Amino acid sequence: MEIPPDFVMYVLIGFAAQLVDGALGMAYGVTASSLLLGFGVPPALSSATVHAAECFTTGASAVSHHAFGNIDRKLFRRLLLPGVLGAAIGAYVLTRIDGDALKPWVAGYLLLMGVIIVAKSFRELVPREVTSHVPVLGFFGAMLDAIGGGGWGPIVASNLLARGHALRLTVGSVNAVEFFVTLTASLVFLLTLGTTHLGIVFGLALGGVIAAPFGAWLVRFVRLRVLMPLVGGLVIALSLRTFYLAFA
Repeated sequence: MEIPPDFVMYVLIGFAAQLVDGALGMAYGVTASSLLLGFGVPPALSSATVHAAECFTTGASAVSHHAFGNIDRKLFRRLLLPGVLGAAIGAYVLTRIDGDALKPWVAGYLLLMGVIIVAKSFRELVPREVTSHVPVLGFFGAMLDAIGGGGWGPIVASNLLARGHALRLTVGSVNAVEFFVTLTASLVFLLTLGTTHLGIVFGLALGGVIAAPFGAWLVRFVRLRVLMPLVGGLVIALSLRTFYLAFA
């Protein structure tokens, strides 16, 4: 495996993205994919790279959240199978589309995810157990996540949080299911694209695995209304940069 010259940067990106993801239940894939697109990586390869790295980071995050008692087993089961199916379909569709033509659309999708994160941070959150439309949410969240290179958290976790599900259990459960979503997408990408950019994958994964326990611990103290606008603003800025590079 060839170590890329910017390896340390990829480690730092992986660490920061997983720290936010572990504390908020979202934004690892969205942030990492936005950065990779900005560096000129094609959408399919970007999504494949991020999902391959997330197999390690989400696995570590799931174990950490289980250790801290952050997983709602009922919510986990309702998201799992629809998420796996959606990820497989989304990854296959992405590999059949021209990367250059898709890049502005993926940037637009990521921009929308950033806006959604910011908008939901200003809504009043009334705690309650969410049970309706959870499988549908899991399916479309995973499918769009595979196509866009991220979005499982912004779609699924932010939707559940906006509907009032408890922060700690939402973040823990969504992160646990994300391991199976990313594993499924990665297997499809592996069968269709082969193995490339393993150095980037290793850098992102290393940083994410180091950060996973910190994120699971931080979720107990994070202030949702403070962190969500910051994450959303970062995603919006990265997406606008990708738009600029695509049309410049």
